[in-house]
Amino acid sequence: MSLIFCSRADDPDEWRAAFAESLPDLEFRIWPDVGEARDVEVALVWDPMQEQLLRFPNLKLIASLGAGVDHLLAATTLPDGVPMTRIVDGNLTQGMREYVLLQTLFCHRQVSAYMAQQKQQVWRQLGQPFAQDRRVGVMGLGVLGAAAAEALHQIGFAVRSWSRREKSQPGVESFTGLERLDEFLAGCEILVCLLPLTPDTEGIINRRTLSALPQGACLINGARGGLVVEADLIAALETGRLSQAVLDVTREEPLPADDALWRAPNITITPHIASVTNARSGARLVADNIRRIRAGEVPHHLVDPKAGY
Repeated sequence: MSLIFCSRADDPDEWRAAFAESLPDLEFRIWPDVGEARDVEVALVWDPMQEQLLRFPNLKLIASLGAGVDHLLAATTLPDGVPMTRIVDGNLTQGMREYVLLQTLFCHRQVSAYMAQQKQQVWRQLGQPFAQDRRVGVMGLGVLGAAAAEALHQIGFAVRSWSRREKSQPGVESFTGLERLDEFLAGCEILVCLLPLTPDTEGIINRRTLSALPQGACLINGARGGLVVEADLIAALETGRLSQAVLDVTREEPLPADDALWRAPNITITPHIASVTNARSGARLVADNIRRIRAGEVPHHLVDPKAGY
């Protein structure tokens, strides 16, 4: 069995070594050196493949290198009947849990305000609410969102969640459906966005939804850049509608040097590092699914292309 690896964002040698440990009999090929196309049965991909996956007549599994698959679904023609999976890994989940906690506390404890005071050599204490009095909302209650909501609840925040489909979690006030979105947003002093990017969620953070937040709210987006209308976000920061924004993702990545987001006030930008797939743990997950395919079993963490995740 051969696997074709296609990702400009990941080190192929690192993944090759990881698969040598997890599945030593697997032949590891690196795009575009596909070799004999009919030998390829697994495609491990991050880059959009357009119609390239149709080249492999014996393909049995398409494995995304990340938790999200929106960019692949938008620009990849999937062969009929070939399952696609995504990475659901404890390390990936822990990374997002850490990032959300870090940035929520950054906003909650007014770190940017104190940094600005330091530059001006100002020694002044700012009023500080208790965590239980700070309302934090999590949009998206999938694997990553649920872990983030649990961590925020454990540290003492008043947590609420919003999802398109009904979900519940202990200690978290749940809101479901577009008809309750504004009600959810009205109680979010810090909004954490961890939604999947689908046609239904494209641009969901926009002028209208931002105006539904309390005055001076903070936004943290650790999901996908396409969820945010960036011009509306910049306007909200410039007018003070938002007091702070943290973006780990943007519509164009890497973010161009002349992009207006770099110059927006009270914004923190990180280069898509909130939660990064680890080669060793990721290879173990993909190897397990390859074994399941070989045994005629259904692989774990299947993607529903119609739902977009």
